Amino acid sequence: MSDTLPPPPAAAKSRPSGASRSSLGRAFSTSAYVTRQFLQRTFWLWPIAAMVALALIGGLVYSSVENAMRDKMAAEIKTILSADLAALEIWLRDQEGDAANLVQTARIQTLTGELLTLELPQDGADTLLRQHPTQKALRDELRSWLKANNFDGYVLLKPDGFCVASLRDDNIGVTYPSDADSALAKVLRGRPIVTRPMKANGMIEDAQGRQRIGLPTMFAGAAVHDNQNKAIGALGLRIRPDIDFTRILSVASGGETCETYAFDKNGLMLSMSRFDPQLKSIGLLPDDDQTQSILNLQVRDPGVNMAAGARPETARANQPLTRMALAAIADADNPTTEIQVDVAGYRDYRGVPVVGAWKWLPEYGFGVATEMDMTEAYAPLYVLRVAIWTLFGLVGLAMIGIFVSLFFVARLQQRVQKAALENKRLGQYTLEEKLGAGGMGVVYRGRHAMMRRPTAIKLLGNENSNPDSVARFEREVQLTSQLNHPNTIAIYDFGRTPEGIFYYAMEYLDGINLETLVERYGPLPEGRVIQILSQVCGSLIEAHGAGLIHRDIKPANVMLNHWGGVADFVKLLDFGLARAADPAAGRLTSAEVATGTPLYMSPEAIHAPTQVDARSDLYAVGALGYFLLTGTPVFNGTTVVEICMHHIRTTPELPSQRLRKAVSPELEQILLKCLEKGVNDRPQSARELRHALLRLPQAGSWTSEDADAWWEARSSSKDKGTVLLPGGSINLGSETPGSKPEGVGTLVVRNIDR
Repeated sequence: MSDTLPPPPAAAKSRPSGASRSSLGRAFSTSAYVTRQFLQRTFWLWPIAAMVALALIGGLVYSSVENAMRDKMAAEIKTILSADLAALEIWLRDQEGDAANLVQTARIQTLTGELLTLELPQDGADTLLRQHPTQKALRDELRSWLKANNFDGYVLLKPDGFCVASLRDDNIGVTYPSDADSALAKVLRGRPIVTRPMKANGMIEDAQGRQRIGLPTMFAGAAVHDNQNKAIGALGLRIRPDIDFTRILSVASGGETCETYAFDKNGLMLSMSRFDPQLKSIGLLPDDDQTQSILNLQVRDPGVNMAAGARPETARANQPLTRMALAAIADADNPTTEIQVDVAGYRDYRGVPVVGAWKWLPEYGFGVATEMDMTEAYAPLYVLRVAIWTLFGLVGLAMIGIFVSLFFVARLQQRVQKAALENKRLGQYTLEEKLGAGGMGVVYRGRHAMMRRPTAIKLLGNENSNPDSVARFEREVQLTSQLNHPNTIAIYDFGRTPEGIFYYAMEYLDGINLETLVERYGPLPEGRVIQILSQVCGSLIEAHGAGLIHRDIKPANVMLNHWGGVADFVKLLDFGLARAADPAAGRLTSAEVATGTPLYMSPEAIHAPTQVDARSDLYAVGALGYFLLTGTPVFNGTTVVEICMHHIRTTPELPSQRLRKAVSPELEQILLKCLEKGVNDRPQSARELRHALLRLPQAGSWTSEDADAWWEARSSSKDKGTVLLPGGSINLGSETPGSKPEGVGTLVVRNIDR
């Protein structure tokens, strides 16, 4: 066939130049190969890929740290609020218990009962009460008790809210609210309660002893009963919320900016803010020594960070409540027992970004929140963020240097490999004609230096020398070299040159693949189909016995030859997608990925790749036989998905119906049995299938004389056939009537690594 091939390229004849380049290349071969794994066709992308990978890793690390810190902060701030709520609940119960115990003492019951049952005149009732001896006796009885139990005063109210007794005369005669929702009504109806903070109706002393009206106050109240256990009034013990209530809410502390405070349904603060001096400096409170945040500040979101000097454009009254307050107040109508947490951040009443936790207390009619500035909560995270960006900058500079280095090393590596190829030497092999190039490499015809045997040599292309391609290349050789069956392509050698070129040598075949055979000459006779399939089964018997599944049986991977004096001799090619049937063994391709050629893939190879076994190859053998017999694939479609769905769901058309002529039912039955959707419905081994084929009545209808005659007619015509390429073939041109000529005297690449 050498006379039919074009002469070698002119560059290949320039031996001195090639030798010189080879010598230069070998001098750098060791250092060049060290970086060979990084130098691909897209080697310039590696620095960018490394930066992207670093960014992803940095992002993942930052995200993981952020999530961990958020979880920690959520737990921490929830713990603080839980501790404050627990302390508050204990304190409230203590106040209620003190009030209940006090009204049950005999002396207090007697004195309060006398005052509550007095007949009072229409006019001058307050004067009468102030001068009544029982008033003084009650004051004397309670004064020391109140001081010992941290109460600031008391009021004794009739059911209509009229005050009949107090530690201060100016409270006597004042009428307090007594409607159904009032604290007085609740006390008279049930157990003792503690009211939420409110502004006092009368004059009381502030922390400096000055008499003032409207100061914050709250009461622990309990009902007073007569001898028939009927509630005849209520005794309220005054509490200073700006001192006692606020102090209880500060039991747990979480840092310099953490605070716990209470608020009502209108967002009004019911306790003291720790930021009162700051609130005055930014204009949220009047700048005087009398005004406090308690009962004077609403928890509204100004929309800007006022603590940082920004000023809102919206008036305070028109600003919405903070996100926390809105969520907590919403829980007032649908109370939950769970503490709500927001560590993503929101603005507080100063506009400062904070994290917070809150809970509404329906029994007392107010909510409690714990908040901390985000700058304090996530201080370590901000440090990490700066460190990561600094690292990115340093690594970016380093990657630029690596990029420049890779560029020059890649240029050197390409020159080294090009010099080796131009020298036409590859270890012990001399390269001759270039037969073609495909997705996985370049194929040359060559000769061994000592044996002078024609050989097909496949080189892994420079653009494909990445770890995955090298692994597949090596596994293809390793798996195929384990097989000795005459119908399996033989591997002679495998190696890597000092320049880093991977190659393997295999037998050189002068034949035609079955895809080209059917395209040129149409469907085959039944006897010839049987003979070809039985030889394919022979190769698979050995492969399956060795625990290997081919996974890519198709017409382009089966070569028909005139080999060793035997016509129609089959060679099974391309174990590049093969894998070990044992899941514990090494794999060339992932078992979890559908692999193969869609026209010949089994249903399980499409929808359940992990379930592929030797019977999947037998499905492909049936599809191959169908193609040889009818000249068309079992299923066609406009898309790969459509073809795959046919394999999964559609029953194959009978070959006789496809051909519109009679086909022996025995052969049809075997092919359709191979094409069953269920693996248990197919032949269970290649040996079983081969025996079934050879038992068919048509098994001997294609004789060796028929095969010899066909090959002799072919060799005498101008149809020069095809030359083997691993995974496919190269057509050398044809003028045979009925064929599809693709250019006489030109090389047309077909099915390289298909």
